[in-house]
This record gives sequence, structure tokens and C-alpha cells, in this order.
Amino acid sequence: MILGNSTEVKSLVELRALAVKFLDGIAKNEANKGATVVCMSGDLGAGKTAFVKCVASVLGITDVVTSPTFVLEKIYTIPAGSVVGTRFSKLIHIDAYRLRSGKETSALGFDEIIADKNNIVFIEWPENIHDALPKEVINLSFSYVDGNVRRVEERISR
Repeated sequence: MILGNSTEVKSLVELRALAVKFLDGIAKNEANKGATVVCMSGDLGAGKTAFVKCVASVLGITDVVTSPTFVLEKIYTIPAGSVVGTRFSKLIHIDAYRLRSGKETSALGFDEIIADKNNIVFIEWPENIHDALPKEVINLSFSYVDGNVRRVEERISR
């Protein structure tokens, strides 16, 4: 476990701190044979895209990070010397909300994306493409607690 079972966040500052902890945990883990895939589930507005924005910021990505809901996929180059060293060169953010099966990921070059160990891939709505996902993924579940409080729960699938 990178984050522990469950964490509550009350602000973007706390969400960014969680992103730092997450990336630090990933950097300490042994590299996968393929991409590091992070599946993010939760209701609309529960914090999935906000978390990816925080991760991108911590990694030193200066591009404006927005939800890829309508374009399905956005790819960002991670600058050299980021907090994860040279482990990752690309952050790939996929929103599978509009997809109905894993077969629809072929247009994104998904097989190549998940085969590349230099990619860290964040997938929103992974349940829509579960048949295309690798066996080993990090699952993050985002939920509302109340007001501005969100709960982030982690589970690793193998």
C-alpha cells in the first residue's frame, strides 16, 4: 500500500500532499514490467481529475491539466529531474467515461501505452474498460464525505 487504506482530504493543499506521498511511494517501489496504471473510481466531482492535476504539478508538468472527457486521452511529458527521477517520462490521463468496453481503447494505442514501463497512466472510470486493464493496477476510489471533505481509498489488484 502506498497511501494506506483510506485517507480523508479537506482541501487542495491536502490533496497535493497526498499526491506527494503517492509519488514518493511509487518511486520507492520496484518498477513494473509495463506502465504503472492507476485506476480511479468515484462519482463526478469526487476529486479524480483534481488528484491528477496535483500529481502533474508535483512532477513538474507546467501544462494546464484538464479532464480528457471529450478527447479521451491526454499525454504529458514529465520533465527530467522530477520527484520520481527518471522512472517515468510520460503521464497519461485517460477518461473512459464515454467508452463501453476495452476494445474501444485500441484507437488510443492502449496496448502500447500500458506496455511501456516509462509511463504512469491514470484512468478515470476504469470499470468501463476493465477487460483491457493489466492484472496489476493501483485502484483509488474517491468519494464524498461531506462538504469539501473527500475520502481516497487505495487497493492494489494483482
